[in-house]
Amino acid sequence: MPTIRSLRPFALALAVLTPLVAAAAPPVSAIPAGNGQQSVTVGATALTVFTYRPAGCAPHMTLLVFHGVSRDADRYRDHARPLADAACATIVAPLFDRARFPENLYQYGGVAAPGATPTVELIPPLAAWARAASGGDDLPVVMIGHSAGAQFVDRVAAFVPGVAARIVIANPSTWVLPSLDTALPFGFGGAGPNAEAELRAYLARPITVLLGTADLKSHELSMTAQAIAQGADRYHRGLNTFHMARDVARQHGWSFGWTLSEVPGIGHNATQMFASPQAIAAVTSALR
Repeated sequence: MPTIRSLRPFALALAVLTPLVAAAAPPVSAIPAGNGQQSVTVGATALTVFTYRPAGCAPHMTLLVFHGVSRDADRYRDHARPLADAACATIVAPLFDRARFPENLYQYGGVAAPGATPTVELIPPLAAWARAASGGDDLPVVMIGHSAGAQFVDRVAAFVPGVAARIVIANPSTWVLPSLDTALPFGFGGAGPNAEAELRAYLARPITVLLGTADLKSHELSMTAQAIAQGADRYHRGLNTFHMARDVARQHGWSFGWTLSEVPGIGHNATQMFASPQAIAAVTSALR
């Protein structure tokens, strides 16, 4: 059964092999201005990606956008256009279809899925492709996800190092708690002998916890025992996780890279969350 203990060797191998793979690979076609769609093969996995590039400026950033439970990557690409326009960013929004990526492989990233390769392992090579297609291997990558996509992005943040200059996690149903006692995929319990080091790295990452203060309803809200233990609703689950993470970092004297950003009066609405000044500030902070 694949577990997170396999991800550190994967990441290190990827760092060594990526230049060699890039040298042998055919040239990547640039993402054109406006909306687009194409198929990208990442390892042995083919993904449909929806793209957008603002006209009139050279890309300053690659923005990976992760869709919600409706598996509507094209709509999430459109939700994120205000962010791309503000940052002059190229959007790459991959589609994780329900047939191949059910909840344990999408929302929970495959980090505790028996017999499956963790889906989070697809993100470093996808980010490398997106950079090249955006026009430069040196472009910063920002990841943003909302709802189910935010659950996935949080698993990437917890278990895959070095992917993004900024990670924006907006209104997820569940979090990876900064706990060695809470089992995968809701904590670091069972993550292997390097679990404490992985937890420490997670707390140091440049994460923005982006919460709509009115996200208090139960529609599509995970209500498993593990989810309920995190709080009554998405807003309070996010607050509880942020405060727990801050406290754990303080107790151990570890670096803490998280920022809490609240969007007043907004509920579980990706369009409004992504268009908010708080979301724009979080994404553009990667350019400073």
